[in-house]
Amino acid sequence: MQLFLKFDFVYRIFFKRLFDLLVSLFTIVFSLPFLILIIAFLIFINHVSPFYLQQRTGKGGKSFVVIKFKTMEDKRDSSGRLLPDSKRLTKIGKLLRAFSLDELPQLFNVLKGDMSLVGPRPLLPEYLPLYNERQARRHEVRPGITGWAQINGRNNLSWEEKFEMDVWYVDNISFKLDMKILFLTIVKVLKREGINAGENITMEKFKGSTV
Repeated sequence: MQLFLKFDFVYRIFFKRLFDLLVSLFTIVFSLPFLILIIAFLIFINHVSPFYLQQRTGKGGKSFVVIKFKTMEDKRDSSGRLLPDSKRLTKIGKLLRAFSLDELPQLFNVLKGDMSLVGPRPLLPEYLPLYNERQARRHEVRPGITGWAQINGRNNLSWEEKFEMDVWYVDNISFKLDMKILFLTIVKVLKREGINAGENITMEKFKGSTV
């Protein structure tokens, strides 16, 4: 038992990052032709940059730029406000989201050290002052492309439920747990589970907890 605990400790402080580097680099090299094909399709169909860049919050509350494939157009109403997500989602964007392929460029964030393969999802910097003390603990580790909350309901969970799962992950990081999350993520992506939040394309913004 003590041997496993020691391994998990070493994994958390050293091997997790090494594992991230090796797997993300291998995946990028292996999928490069596919990534180039997606980029070409997005440029040809959307006639804009194929990448969506946005500020997110990482480990220690530090901001970084997350990279994703762009799945929505920038259509606005007569007042200059962006139209609802459902009206801006492109056909190819819908396909990419259905299989979570829009997340693939985040492998470069993993290489840079902004993210991990597994961890709490990176959220908007504007949420930082809204977290309570326990919820803020999700930033004790690097955010992940997938995580404990993503395999346990994803967008069907409330914000409070997600944050509780994020903190649980922070307290229970292990090689075995990360392998379980990665495996179940693949299964859920293939089954297309938990992609949308009810009738919305994306979840409503977090406005702070009432409890």
